[in-house]
Amino acid sequence: MAAARVPDPDLARLVERALGGVLDPEIRKPITELDMIGGVEVDAAGAATVRVKLTIVGCPAADAIERDVRAATAAVPGVTAVTVDVSVMSPAERSALTEKLRGGRAARVQQFGPDSLTRIYAVTSGKGGVGKSTVTANLAVALAERGLRVGVVDADVHGFSVPGLLGLTDADGVAVRPTRVDDMILPPVAYGVKVISIGMFVDSASAAVAWRGPMLHRTIQQFLGDVFFGDLDVLLLDLPPGTGDVAISVGQLLPQAEVLVITTPQPAAADVAERSGVVARQTGQRIAGVIENMAGLAQPDGSVLELFGSGGGAEVARRLSAGQDEPVPLLVSVPLSVPLRAGGDAGAPIVVTDPQDPAAAAIRGVAEQLATRARGLAGRKLGLSLR
Repeated sequence: MAAARVPDPDLARLVERALGGVLDPEIRKPITELDMIGGVEVDAAGAATVRVKLTIVGCPAADAIERDVRAATAAVPGVTAVTVDVSVMSPAERSALTEKLRGGRAARVQQFGPDSLTRIYAVTSGKGGVGKSTVTANLAVALAERGLRVGVVDADVHGFSVPGLLGLTDADGVAVRPTRVDDMILPPVAYGVKVISIGMFVDSASAAVAWRGPMLHRTIQQFLGDVFFGDLDVLLLDLPPGTGDVAISVGQLLPQAEVLVITTPQPAAADVAERSGVVARQTGQRIAGVIENMAGLAQPDGSVLELFGSGGGAEVARRLSAGQDEPVPLLVSVPLSVPLRAGGDAGAPIVVTDPQDPAAAAIRGVAEQLATRARGLAGRKLGLSLR
């Protein structure tokens, strides 16, 4: 008669410790902290059984979680076999998880309040067609590559394009949908960047969103309140061109946000770009700098073809600096680049696919400047108490 396989609690504890390194791909936290492990058992022969509780039925991260759990368990010395038993959280467990993630913050409350340590950049332009979304997407990925926790809100509700630029679309160009855990929305992740866009809530890539001011304001409010970004170092908002409802709403909801003004070298574009910076100041926001996009196109003989003229970025910076205590810097001039355009069409950011390209190098340079800026703590609550 074969001897019974008694549990090995010591090996089970080693497995539990190893599972602490498995992250939920959407929430980006260890599954052990999220109470997604229902139990671990290892018998005397080293056969391990791990019970995993997913947040919802049909969780899109299920395969990745099961794969990572299996790999982490199998890597523990002494484990000879792995069984992963997958189930789904109960409503009470799911409610407890959302409460834990919010950290005591009530549902539908804006998570990037004045006390937040997240540095927020609203990327704006006076007119369309200057490459604002392309710069935003690549800048976000470049910041994430530097080890920062980055989120992007595609606030261009009428002209959403960030999901496509970051490859968060299917074969038909329809943006992937975020996961919902009760009333909490988990943003999809691409290249280490958490992304939310109205494009993730429409049925086709060509769908048009025809909303007026109140609906636009409500949408931005929901993105900032219902979407769980977690602890971010940087949040980028890709604003629509111009100085309309969304720009004003962002100024009201995030007065502490800093503004990155995107322009081209063309004087006519510079005239319009200045207006977006002026509106930002009227809502109390600070202008962090100007990015000149589509600067020059390098030729084989070493010369530069200035298709859109020159000097527009410097001129915008000069005008926005007038009457200010601190000058507004021209952060960089991003040259015209075919790979930059092609990467956007393919959903493959050039800062990853071709980091040596001059345009990629320019954007990575801006990311380095922004990543090394200290976050001011003046006037902010630090959550400390004296005992």
